[in-house]
Amino acid sequence: MSHVFPRHTKSALPTATGGDGCYLIDAEGKRYLDCGDAAVSCLGHSNPAVIKAVQEQGEQIAFAHTGFMTSEPAEALADLLIEHAPGALDRVYFVSGGSEATEAAMKLARQYYLEIGQPERRRVIARKQSYHGNTLGALSAGGNEWRRTQFAPLLIEMSHIAACYEYPERAEGESSYDYGQRVANELEAEILRLGPETVMAFMAEPVVGATLGAVPGVEGYFKRIREICDQYGVLLILDEVMCGMGRTGHLFACDHDGVAPDILCIAKGLGAGYQPIGAMLCIGAIYDAIRDGSGFFQHGHTYIGHPVATAAALAVVRELTGRDLPARAGVMGDTLQAALQAALGQHPHVGDLRGRGLFRGIELVADRDGKTPFDPSHGVAGKVKKAALAEGLICYPMSGTRDGKHGDHILLAPPFIIEEAQIGELVDKLSRAIDASLPG
Repeated sequence: MSHVFPRHTKSALPTATGGDGCYLIDAEGKRYLDCGDAAVSCLGHSNPAVIKAVQEQGEQIAFAHTGFMTSEPAEALADLLIEHAPGALDRVYFVSGGSEATEAAMKLARQYYLEIGQPERRRVIARKQSYHGNTLGALSAGGNEWRRTQFAPLLIEMSHIAACYEYPERAEGESSYDYGQRVANELEAEILRLGPETVMAFMAEPVVGATLGAVPGVEGYFKRIREICDQYGVLLILDEVMCGMGRTGHLFACDHDGVAPDILCIAKGLGAGYQPIGAMLCIGAIYDAIRDGSGFFQHGHTYIGHPVATAAALAVVRELTGRDLPARAGVMGDTLQAALQAALGQHPHVGDLRGRGLFRGIELVADRDGKTPFDPSHGVAGKVKKAALAEGLICYPMSGTRDGKHGDHILLAPPFIIEEAQIGELVDKLSRAIDASLPG
């Protein structure tokens, strides 16, 4: 009998015992094409450069508390990230995962305004159907009602405007650009409603992952968001925990939209699964306010800047940049999209195929013409997950796409090293899993 507290107590899971490139292997020897581990394994499961870096760093020094010492891999990783970072991002604060990164971002935003003499700025605006993590501050920022409901009494009050979710929400006759401007302008309206002097930050995912299924902002949306933030002195926090580190075809997802944030959060692909690590990047002006003021960011965790974790991430980012793997993710993403379109583009229960790079979403619907979601009682997403696993495919189906309760999507995030033949395998297995899971 297991003493592990699992995510789901009523399901028996296979035991992972090995990894081989794009595949995970269980204790029975079955191989699973891994295309849905929350967009973590961007390099696959057996990268020799990263494994060597972990081993070598563990032999040198495994841990040094950042309250007393820095470490060589942390310094080198920060330098490499800033070398490639967009805009004026200049400092890196390491953490152990995505929720820690978004928590740190909000706390830094608050302390920044205290340091510059604007203590009345305390409010965060985010978006509906967003996901920013599971700690209480990050969950408060997230706009997915299914994740929030049972913890609502514990959450911090935050505002949520509409997501940029074109498929069901763009009006008939409205252009994609005009739709994006309309929903972006909700930010200005909410800032004015709250009082501009009280708002400290707006937080958004450049491509929404878990809760919407690879939904990017339409052309011009984030540029308008950036304009509004600048106009009212509001910090722009971009959450690239899932969509960043090359996943969408750029090392930083916001580069596609031609905008740069004041604070940026990364995690999953940063460590590629070889170590738990995340990071918060901020512009020099924010860092300077802390440095020239109190000098102390009142935040921290024991394992931040962990030498083995930063050594692994340094090797990961060197692989990504040295092998130009974000560009490869873009090319193979186009190949995947074409294969999905050929197999599922006319499927009566596939409403939308979307995404960027190797970050793709499939929205399943009961009625394709009306874009009507399945009744939640059918449990379509859960059935697809189970059927895909039986086929030897790990994907990321999720329910509640539309409003936290209604709607189903499948998120695909294969390793950047995926080959064309494996894309065919992915699409074949997924197609069978979808057909096996739909209501009869």
